[in-house]
This record gives sequence, C-alpha cells and structure tokens, in this order.
Amino acid sequence: MTPNHAPEPPRCYALVPCAGVGERAGAGGPKQYREIAGRTVVAHTLAALARVPRLAGTLVVLAPDDRVFEAHVPGAQAWVARVGGATRAASVLNGLQALAGRGARDDDWVLVHDAARCLLQPTDVERLIAACEGDAVGGLLALPLADTLKREGAGPREGRVEATVERRSMWQAQTPQMFRLGPLREALVAAGDAVTDEASALEALGHAPRLVAGSLENFKLTWPADFALAERLLRARS
Repeated sequence: MTPNHAPEPPRCYALVPCAGVGERAGAGGPKQYREIAGRTVVAHTLAALARVPRLAGTLVVLAPDDRVFEAHVPGAQAWVARVGGATRAASVLNGLQALAGRGARDDDWVLVHDAARCLLQPTDVERLIAACEGDAVGGLLALPLADTLKREGAGPREGRVEATVERRSMWQAQTPQMFRLGPLREALVAAGDAVTDEASALEALGHAPRLVAGSLENFKLTWPADFALAERLLRARS
C-alpha cells in the first residue's frame, strides 16, 4: 500500500532582475554595480534577501553578456541565470522559467525585487510574506502617497501644471511583489513587455493584489542624488 503524504506547502523564492543599464542614474555603467557604503548596490540587496529565513532561494537574472557579476558580488548567496531580456517583464518571465528549471512549482511564491532597492529591510519582506501567503492573489509592498500630485501639461504647457491629481487612495508601488509562479507567468505572457511591474500584469487579468505598507527607505536608486542618500542611510545602519 502506498503511504499517504501531505502535500508540500508552497515555498518562497526571490527573483532579482539585474539586467538593466541604469541610464538615468548617471553612474557610468549599470547602477547595480556602483559601490556605496563599501559594497555594490546589488550586493547590499542580496545581503538583505539572504537574511530572510522564509526564502528557499534567490535567483538573479543577468544580461546574457554580463561577465562581471561574480567580481562585483563575491560569494553571493544566490543562483545566477544569464537570461535577461530587453525589458523588465521579459527578464522576469525568463527568470520564472529558470526557477521552474530549478524545481520551483507553479504554486510556489515568487518575490520579485528590484536590484536597485538596496535599502530593503528583511523585516519588511517577512511582513509581506505573512500578509500574502494566505491570499488568493498575492501582493506588494507599497506606500500611501502623502504629497500633493501635479500633472504636467504637454506642448506649450510643458513644464507647467495642467491639473492637481486627487491623491486619496493612491499608493506608490515598491518591491518585493509576491505572486505565485504559475499565475505570474501567465499574466506576464498575456501582458507583454508594456507592463512596468508584476502587479500590473495581474491587474490586467482582473486580479486585485494586496497592498502591504512598506518603508520610506525602500526607495529605488534612480537619480544621481539617490546614491548619496542611500550611502548615508546604509552607513547609519552600521
């Protein structure tokens, strides 16, 4: 007689798209490899994820021609897949395939996190997992907007306010964004390359991801001034 085995509970994996060129950052190269507070940006990011006990593994998606990751992140506690695409959506989709090749199942959770959000706190990831692991859809870290929003005009009104945007119920999306591998893969295939985050792809299929309050410090390094601020914050933690 074959013994009955309880089904294995879904596991959690992190996926870090790291194939961008960082043009807006003015860093003279991919921003994920710029050094701040003694480490490269992506090294700080991966160190934070490595301190999350619930993660069964982390996969970094690199550009196919990236030959410098190992030098910039020595001893990284992560798998590497050089399958990055021309867009974030393509890189994430290819990364999901690579995770599946390593044994991840369709019902496992994947937490997609920006390489350039290097101030991530492990406690925020743990809160996201706790909030979403029982959810039918999944969710993301985000912040409710506090500032008044202005829409810029076009044409002759470029550089001038066209309208004030109602900020009530508006949130600023962050990462990680946590969804099951199978539904996320389906959503990204259906959405194509136009989406800029994973939640948008799920929304396009009619799903409503859960919003989980994040942290102001979990900002994405995008502009040159962001690096100086991240340096001060990271040094203040040490």
